[in-house]
Amino acid sequence: MFMRLRPAPLYLALFSALTATTSQAADPAWVDPAVASVNQDVIALRHTIHQHPELGNLEFKTAALVAEQLKALNIDVRTQVGKTGVVGVLKGGLPGPVVALRADMDALPVKELTGLSFASKASGIRQGKTVPVMHACGHDTHTAMLLGAAKVLAQHRDQVRGTVVFLFQPAEEGAADVDEFQSDTLIGAQAMIRDGALDSPKVEAIFGVHVMAGYPTGHLYYKAGTVLNSSDAFRISLKGRQTHGSAPWSGVDPIVASSAVIGGLQTLVSRRVDLSQGMGVISVGTLNGGSAANIIPETVEMTGTIRSNNATIRDTLLKEMPPMVQGISNAYGTEAKLVVANIAPVTRNDPSLTEAMIPALERAAPGKVHALTSSLSPSEDFSYYAQKVPGLFVFLGATPEDQDMSKAANNHSPYFTADDATLATGVKAHVQFVLNYPDRADKS
Repeated sequence: MFMRLRPAPLYLALFSALTATTSQAADPAWVDPAVASVNQDVIALRHTIHQHPELGNLEFKTAALVAEQLKALNIDVRTQVGKTGVVGVLKGGLPGPVVALRADMDALPVKELTGLSFASKASGIRQGKTVPVMHACGHDTHTAMLLGAAKVLAQHRDQVRGTVVFLFQPAEEGAADVDEFQSDTLIGAQAMIRDGALDSPKVEAIFGVHVMAGYPTGHLYYKAGTVLNSSDAFRISLKGRQTHGSAPWSGVDPIVASSAVIGGLQTLVSRRVDLSQGMGVISVGTLNGGSAANIIPETVEMTGTIRSNNATIRDTLLKEMPPMVQGISNAYGTEAKLVVANIAPVTRNDPSLTEAMIPALERAAPGKVHALTSSLSPSEDFSYYAQKVPGLFVFLGATPEDQDMSKAANNHSPYFTADDATLATGVKAHVQFVLNYPDRADKS
């Protein structure tokens, strides 16, 4: 799900966020040595998880590994949260608030072509079909980094103010065992929330870190307010009447109707929404129909995605799509069936929480913290947590600084890689969120 458009040139699209005084941030002397001491373990964990990826809702071995690691740290553990999710609870030695740190565990149905020594050769079953499986979006790094942060915080729990809830979530990329168009089953973040991930204990704020290819290793990026798009999927079936290709008048052509529907969908964005409020895009990703060149088929099916960085624009697109599809279909004499799957709302970072955590980010990556000047095009179901409690979702560069950022393979590419050297910054960011949030809570 985390597919992005690369901004034009990187350093023109970003500006350094050095306005906060780092002296405001809590940064005990033990943090850097503690992060360094777990670094090799984090890298080893990342390699193990990367080499053995699992699809959404099927992360059984990954979840078992996570639970084992947390229990070894004397962290209270709940399993089977949101189906295969794991929740760890660490009670600090000092009174304070409850904060959550979230990592996703699932991989994608992608065949790995990186050539890494620890590359995936795994396959899995996705909706009844055997597919290759790869950690093509960095969730292996997210899980390893959060386990590293758990170890650092557990080793220094007597100096931790409050309680830390570690959320290891399944199915951020969707569930391999659920057809999103045929089920109202909650998955991913929604399933974790349903099963009480934010309630026992009651979480006050939540943080997440996502690695990004094409951004330099060890650099952190943030934005207050809207940071990622909403995501909705759709499937449209058009039923006509099959006939010989030489006599189209004797049947009803769903292929011609489908082309009109695709064109009409684009006018929803260009003519139906107020684009001064934000952006929207409708993309058709699959179009299937027919079995021979000289036969007009009975049915055509298309699937696609709807994205927006504005809740009102999203609502308009979802409201206007059904009557438009039906109207065009009727005009061409076909029967239309439209199914929409709501995947994730707009991801918004709480503005005051974001501002308060800039010093923590600066402690995690001194001189390498940047504010994004605009939201990014991907989507994330972290948005569901951020609707329940104040949230902050930040991005961590994962491409070595000596490489050409414009040539780095994007997240979701079979060539996607994440630099092991960036993991320590991710671990430290999680730790700094925990150490610095209590000061913000005291002032609120």
